[in-house]
Amino acid sequence: MLHYILQTIAFQLFFLIIYDAFLKKETFFNWNRAYLLITALLSVVLPFIKIEQFKDVVPQQFIIRLPEVIIGNLTPTESNLLIENSLEKVSEFVFSWELFLGIGIAIAFMVFIYKLLKIAFLIYKNPKYWQNNLRIVKLINSNAAFSFFHYVFLGELINTEDKEAIIKHESIHVRQKHTIDLLVFEMLRIVFWFNPLVYMYQNRVRTLHEYIADAKAVKILDRSTYYENLLAQVFETQNVSFINTFFKQSLIKKRIIMLSKSRSKQIFKLKYMLLLPLIFGMLLYTSCNQETELETQSDTLDLRQYSYSMKIGEEMSEEIRKVHNKYEEFLLANSNYVSWVQFSENTVAYSVHPIGEKVPENLEELKVRFPNDSYYITYIDLSSKSSHKSKLETQEVPFAVIDEVPVYPSCETLATNAERRKCMAEKITKHVQQNFNTDLAGDIGLIGRQRINVVFKIDADGNVTGIRSRAPHPRLEEEAIRVISLLPKMSPGKQNGEAVIVPYSLPIIFQVQ
Repeated sequence: MLHYILQTIAFQLFFLIIYDAFLKKETFFNWNRAYLLITALLSVVLPFIKIEQFKDVVPQQFIIRLPEVIIGNLTPTESNLLIENSLEKVSEFVFSWELFLGIGIAIAFMVFIYKLLKIAFLIYKNPKYWQNNLRIVKLINSNAAFSFFHYVFLGELINTEDKEAIIKHESIHVRQKHTIDLLVFEMLRIVFWFNPLVYMYQNRVRTLHEYIADAKAVKILDRSTYYENLLAQVFETQNVSFINTFFKQSLIKKRIIMLSKSRSKQIFKLKYMLLLPLIFGMLLYTSCNQETELETQSDTLDLRQYSYSMKIGEEMSEEIRKVHNKYEEFLLANSNYVSWVQFSENTVAYSVHPIGEKVPENLEELKVRFPNDSYYITYIDLSSKSSHKSKLETQEVPFAVIDEVPVYPSCETLATNAERRKCMAEKITKHVQQNFNTDLAGDIGLIGRQRINVVFKIDADGNVTGIRSRAPHPRLEEEAIRVISLLPKMSPGKQNGEAVIVPYSLPIIFQVQ
């Protein structure tokens, strides 16, 4: 969201610089009006436009990871709040940022409604009559003059001889539907209430509206008389940003100068061609922005901290497991990065790379997917994996690329891997909740939320092996190992028709009241 806002502001700034430097002084008022409207909307839309090629790859293998198991006396609300500390912090930040924006939008919207009600009150309170296609509202004890859609508001204190010029002027605003332009910017002001450039855009459009009305009015009215009306007095105006005011002190000088200015030469319309390279550059930026970000991040981020290697058939050490956990957490949190898994004769190496980096030709793309539908992308040397199959069947790998997932007893009738994974997750959750000794907390004096991380494997025979756990207290670790060791024998996972070892990780949340 923040990046989108910054892009929008930057694009609007460039568009306004072009306008002020090259177009503002020209008498192509309707062209300038179109320029401001189009570029204001383009600045909002362009960040979403990306010209790039997409490659659709359907992954055929997935990792199997179990969702966390919650035990203890939790309320539904507490259960919903049990998430990773890092994700919790991110969520709080996003929520606070969105709340801040939402409050601003709500206030801006209420101000807009107040302005509408103010105009509606003037229409309701004051006498009105039709004059051609205009609805004239006579403002009691006022010398204000402005229009809103087909309503023209005239103060009763305005001289009778001036009213004709004012009505002619305001009728042009009505015919050209200038109120719609101002309402477009009013909507932008509500959504982007924090962006000063939107207010600058609206002020420039209001000025153009006056130039347009003046230019057409002097064609049907005496020019000198019109000048005298502008200079004679400064009328009071309503403080509403989306009405067209006849007299505004800060605009009178500009309007007279523009009225007396010679018409711009048609050749100067070529200046609008400046918009084309500017838009092209913005599209180029938005399309390549992801790659640029990756290059910048890669320069400042040491990806080696997430890389590791291990011998084929070697048990994953505690030190390597820590790196592996960081490796997976980083990939899940940063979709702009992928992992490479490469085999040599005796080792397998895991590394993290920017998504735009060229992938070796022998690596194939796969998705490592989790039960909550989150995933990261990895590129693996499947041909090498096949050649080392006999060794892989005896090793603990950090993820499994398997054709058939292990099957929990009573889940055999399910047809797809997804259904079997879900069934297994449900069965293991139920198993842990039923067998975990919740009275343990009182024996060792625990309170609050306790997190237990368990890792285990289902070997080529379907047995649960290699159980390890980490918890705030040794007794919790022992209990978690005891409960997982009670899991029944399962049908092993298979790859290329051969039984393989499949590793699992299981987070357990123990809430002690």
